[in-house]
Amino acid sequence: MNKADREEFFRRLADLDPHPKTELDYDSPFELLVAVTLSAQATDIGVNKATARLFPVANTPEKILALGEDGLKDYIKTIGLFNNKAKNIIAMCRILIEQHDGRVPDTRAELEALPGVGRKTANVVLNTAFGQPTMAVDTHIFRVSNRTKLAPGKTPLAVEKALLKRVPEKYLQHAHHWLILHGRYTCRARSPKCGECPVLDLCRWAPRKRHVDPGLLESAGAT
Repeated sequence: MNKADREEFFRRLADLDPHPKTELDYDSPFELLVAVTLSAQATDIGVNKATARLFPVANTPEKILALGEDGLKDYIKTIGLFNNKAKNIIAMCRILIEQHDGRVPDTRAELEALPGVGRKTANVVLNTAFGQPTMAVDTHIFRVSNRTKLAPGKTPLAVEKALLKRVPEKYLQHAHHWLILHGRYTCRARSPKCGECPVLDLCRWAPRKRHVDPGLLESAGAT
């Protein structure tokens, strides 16, 4: 996808959703950090159901640490890998208290030093909680970037680096959320909704022609 098409790609997504947001429920950087940690191999809906019970009771490192690992498990046991996640979150809370005065750090190095926090989680927190123009490449962003040829790459890190170079600067802050939402609801892994896609004519995915009426492609200039 060339520079002009990339500009148009994000202009359209921005017009449709000027202020995209994460679908995880949170009210503080710490709540976001916990929610994103829980979301690995889990749905946002499932995480929100668990945190709706957890956060009214414990929404600070001190309060979650007071629950203990077994106490935390009672709140998150509906989420996949909850045993390991509980262990990591308890260890994370201890480090936040001992090394960061109970606050979530705003640097990648400090975030990635926390148990259970990898590059993707750190990018989400840096972008969503602290407004940094990072790119957290999940399965949706990886698929959209490669399928459309917006920023193809063989690994999430390669795609991340390509996106940071190719996304127009004025769209970089929100690009992470636009791409996730586009992949989640339109450019789906199975049965993509090409007929409803706002960037259909910019897409470089050859099989898209099988998913839409030929007349639509022709009118969009995508044949």
